[in-house]
Amino acid sequence: MEHDGQLELYAAVASQLKEAHARVRALQVPEGVRMALTRKLLVITAVAKHDLADAARRLEGFMTDLDEGRMPAEER
Repeated sequence: MEHDGQLELYAAVASQLKEAHARVRALQVPEGVRMALTRKLLVITAVAKHDLADAARRLEGFMTDLDEGRMPAEER
């Protein structure tokens, strides 16, 4: 049973990551901000390989930040 829950969580995180990447691509922000956001998504993706639940929490926070307009400082 637990295995089914893991598969469902994996599918949900994968779908949310895909949506997050699409939202970042569509943002009208400076390229440095887009790069910072993309790096955050890459970190979340890496975390998902080792701790799916932590990745889901991080991704939820990332999406909340996007929804509320909180953007990272521009990278150079």
